[in-house]
Amino acid sequence: MTSGNTVINLSVFAVFVLITLYVVYRAGSRNATASDYYAAGSSFTGPQNGVALSGDFLSAASFLGISGSIAVNGYDGFLYSIGWVVSWLLGLMIISERLRNTGRFTLGDVLAFRMKQRPVRAAAANVTLVISLFYMIAQMAGAGALMALLLDVHTKGGQAIVIAVVGVVMVLYVLLGGMKGTTWVQIIKAVLLVLCVTLLTVFLLGKFGFSLSSLLETASENSTLGPEVLQPGVRYGGSPTNSLDFLSLALALVLGTACLPHVLMRFYTVPNAREARRSVVWATWMIAVFYLCTLVIGFGSLALVGSKAISEAPGGENSAAPLLAFRVGGAVLLGIVCAVAFATILAVVAGLTLTASASFAHDVYANVIKRGKADPKEELKVARLTAVAVGVLAIGGGIAVNGQNVAFLVALAFALAASANLSTILYSLFWKRFNTNGTLWAIYGGLGSCILLIVFSPAMSGTRSSIFPDVDFAWFPLGNPGIVSIPLSFLCGYLGTVFSKEQADPEKQAEMEVRAMTGIGSGLR
Repeated sequence: MTSGNTVINLSVFAVFVLITLYVVYRAGSRNATASDYYAAGSSFTGPQNGVALSGDFLSAASFLGISGSIAVNGYDGFLYSIGWVVSWLLGLMIISERLRNTGRFTLGDVLAFRMKQRPVRAAAANVTLVISLFYMIAQMAGAGALMALLLDVHTKGGQAIVIAVVGVVMVLYVLLGGMKGTTWVQIIKAVLLVLCVTLLTVFLLGKFGFSLSSLLETASENSTLGPEVLQPGVRYGGSPTNSLDFLSLALALVLGTACLPHVLMRFYTVPNAREARRSVVWATWMIAVFYLCTLVIGFGSLALVGSKAISEAPGGENSAAPLLAFRVGGAVLLGIVCAVAFATILAVVAGLTLTASASFAHDVYANVIKRGKADPKEELKVARLTAVAVGVLAIGGGIAVNGQNVAFLVALAFALAASANLSTILYSLFWKRFNTNGTLWAIYGGLGSCILLIVFSPAMSGTRSSIFPDVDFAWFPLGNPGIVSIPLSFLCGYLGTVFSKEQADPEKQAEMEVRAMTGIGSGLR
């Protein structure tokens, strides 16, 4: 790539960053209270929040990882997209409305509502921090891959500097804007991203006479797998272990979305449950359109760029979409696509940082350390300091996993979210007997088992695509542990409850049920 192209790419990216930083600063200057910083004062409408939700959700994994996965694995790569679209139905039908009515700022508000406050809030904060860091590290890996292509940086040291710069910018978003500023960045980014992939899809189909069959035929000719790339089984077929791995991945994707802390926190930015439901409907449509486009972009990358060129490019699989943009529209389109992809990473990581910092400040500092008597200004100060600390950890993790497929890394974060949060949310909302002991067993049982199985899985060691490919300490055969850790979390929650002598509080349970269904007593507009 020439230096002239690099200048164009950098210019487009710099313009976006400057505009969004200005928007964040303007929106954040009105953050007067904790509610403004954590939940934007519940001032956004359903459609606005729905677009922001899709912006929060459509990450580097969606744009770079899935396009690359389709380009390399064909049909099997598209399975990620299907899982993530279907997953929103769980949020729409069961969780969004009740969660909005029951909580105030964080997941800890819901889980601790009728339990002992301190241990449950501490557990909820721990889970939020772990899941957010896993997700953020995946986004940082995407940033490294993207900027390697954008700036033609091939050295690990150069890519590490790029990842550090991304970390600094996203921390600025959070410090300056809070939830209000971050939401506007999400809205801008979501609109740009969906427009970008839609136009790229139209241009791409135009090159093949608007014939999807012609595009797929050319893609199969340019793949090292041949016609098999259009059939199921390239990655998840051939053995019972691969089939189980696919089932485990599907469980993690479908059940994990509605349990992601940064997605759950978005339901508090709207004034009531009706707007929360509208948010999910808008988000689902935006996400469905986007994933249909990634199917065309993934196979289009295979048709015009080829699997060999993609795997040899800086960033590997994650470079498929930018390489396609360069082939279709030259340096200008590459600059636009890279800027949009970079905006995707910045916006998602900013949302994750805000969620992690809010959870620590609100759940741990205000309610565990200060026992609910924290000064609001001190709480916000702690939230901002936590954002900086989380940013530093994410930069370090992103440098460590640079080069991994982003969609695969994010799927592990989904498994963590479903394992630790799904059972506790459902039990809290629907099981009258559920108590503090059951909550702690479910959270730590699901989280602990999931982390343990990830550490000793092929995702960590033993294969060419592992984080540590040169060593082998894997004894768990599946790349995604969801099929084991998610049911285990439900079992732990059940056993922890029935074997505990602690009795559930019937008054608190009745209050939570009424509040979840009606919103009465929530203290929010």
